[in-house]
Amino acid sequence: MRITNQREIILEELKKTKSHPTADELFELVRKRLPRISLATVYRNLEQLSDAGIINKIEYGSRQKRFDGDVSPHSHVFCIRCGKIADIKTAQDINLKKIIQDTKGYKIFGERLQFMGLCPQCQEEEANKNN
Repeated sequence: MRITNQREIILEELKKTKSHPTADELFELVRKRLPRISLATVYRNLEQLSDAGIINKIEYGSRQKRFDGDVSPHSHVFCIRCGKIADIKTAQDINLKKIIQDTKGYKIFGERLQFMGLCPQCQEEEANKNN
């Protein structure tokens, strides 16, 4: 994959943020550096970067796709109320991939461990609403 100037800036902006932005959110960041870039260009490049394994695409059900510039092994926790996503470093000494391959016979090509809950801000809002 050829890294064009646009692709490089999209990738730089994605790697600078830990918020797991949507394409729309990333478009707003990129547009500060490339005012003439289109939303379609950002979408297309994110899909291509994801397909190439350079970034991760995070999809939870029908929610909007989010993107992660950190491709190191890690999991995510997401808020079921506001959609916020946070990284979780998981214990690498537990090789779930090998356990599943050995016990179930599957050939595993990837893994994704995800947690769902309420973020601290949404918990506080819920508590204030109930008081």
